[in-house]
Amino acid sequence: MAQGKPATAPAPAAPASTKPAPPAQLEKFSGKIKSVDAMAKSIVVAKEKTEKTFVIDESTKITKGKETVALADLKAGTKVAIEAKKEGDKLIASTIKVSKAVKK
Repeated sequence: MAQGKPATAPAPAAPASTKPAPPAQLEKFSGKIKSVDAMAKSIVVAKEKTEKTFVIDESTKITKGKETVALADLKAGTKVAIEAKKEGDKLIASTIKVSKAVKK
C-alpha cells in the first residue's frame, strides 16, 4: 500500500433550502381606504401622499373591534391599520383592523 497524501474532499456546499428562512417582516401601514377591488381581492390605502395596494387572501383577518368583517364590508374613506408581509412585489395583508367610527 502506498502512503500518499489523502485526497481532500471539497467542503460540501450547504444548499440554500436547508437554511431556515428569516421570519417574514410585517410591514405596518395605516390610513384611509381609497378603493376596494373585490374581484382582485385588493385594497388601496392612502396616507398623506403615500398609497399602497394590499392583496387580501384566505389567511387575512379583517376585524372591527372584536367582530370579523368581510372584504365586501370595506368602503372607501374607512380608516384602517394593516399589517402585511412582502412577497415579491406584492404586499399580502395579514391583518386589517377597521377603526370604529367615533360618534359625537
